[in-house]
Amino acid sequence: MNALIRFSQFVGSTFAVWALVFAVLAFVLPEGFTWIAPYISILLGIIMFGMGLTLKLSDFKQVVKAPKPVLVTVLAQYTIMPLISILLVWAFQLPAEIAIGVILVGCTPGGTSSNVMTFLAKGNVAVSIAATSISTLLAPVITPMLTLLLASALLPVSFMAMFISIVQIVLIPVVLGIFVNYLLGERVEKVVGVLPLVSVIGIIGVIAAVVSTNVQNIIETGLLIFAVVILHNLLGYAAGFLLGKVLNFKVQDQKAVSIEVGMQNSGLAATLATAHFSPIAAVPGAIFSVWHNISGSLVANWMSKIKNDEEGTDAQKETGQTEEIIT
Repeated sequence: MNALIRFSQFVGSTFAVWALVFAVLAFVLPEGFTWIAPYISILLGIIMFGMGLTLKLSDFKQVVKAPKPVLVTVLAQYTIMPLISILLVWAFQLPAEIAIGVILVGCTPGGTSSNVMTFLAKGNVAVSIAATSISTLLAPVITPMLTLLLASALLPVSFMAMFISIVQIVLIPVVLGIFVNYLLGERVEKVVGVLPLVSVIGIIGVIAAVVSTNVQNIIETGLLIFAVVILHNLLGYAAGFLLGKVLNFKVQDQKAVSIEVGMQNSGLAATLATAHFSPIAAVPGAIFSVWHNISGSLVANWMSKIKNDEEGTDAQKETGQTEEIIT
């Protein structure tokens, strides 16, 4: 079991490499991966259940102890990234089906890999965990609402259909995971050690399925989508960091806000695009899934060299175990 846990942690820490490798394989040999497409929702549900297993009720205490950084981060998550997505859609005059994929990425909650990147950046992990958790629990209402508001002029958007999808593949698995963690307590810890492997397999499956079913679309629009995805992600990091600085947050909180805002649950965006729109609408989410883990690692490395305020570092030490959380 220990060997499996070590292997799981290795795979989790090198996720960006595996995501890139399998994205390329799915592009070159699509027939080997198209069979995964019908199982995208199930894969994401498993990932979300794993996220729930890593959460404890105590993780939400950060909202009471220091509510401002957490609430600002959640608010920024659901305002900055959607606004940037609309700006990019307008600036690049994107076709409707690609545009709605970009908007979906902007309207999703924070990705759980942001918790790992915040840890590596020596940021406030407690803020990151609480913000990810709250934005994820709010997603069934806010994600379809924002998508309806921002994208209904491009393509028909059904709030209720998206609401039901997110409840099924995000909310129920996460809440169930939290409940199992609460019920079993310390007995869950051994399973948690294997979760990085499960999460990596799940999200790579989503990426490979989307890429393999969109080879021609990627050939025709790949450079454009890559440019938009990279700008979306980098502008999110910059806007989040600037917001934390303007509000005079501690340096470690500035890092958490920046990474939390810049990293999206793009697997959810790809899943929703596949279920409710067209296959090409899922491509921005799939590419974002690969890219933001590469950029997140680089940004975390850079931020780790920025000296933190002395006050508040104990919160990070207490949550050092989040190094094992990844999607």
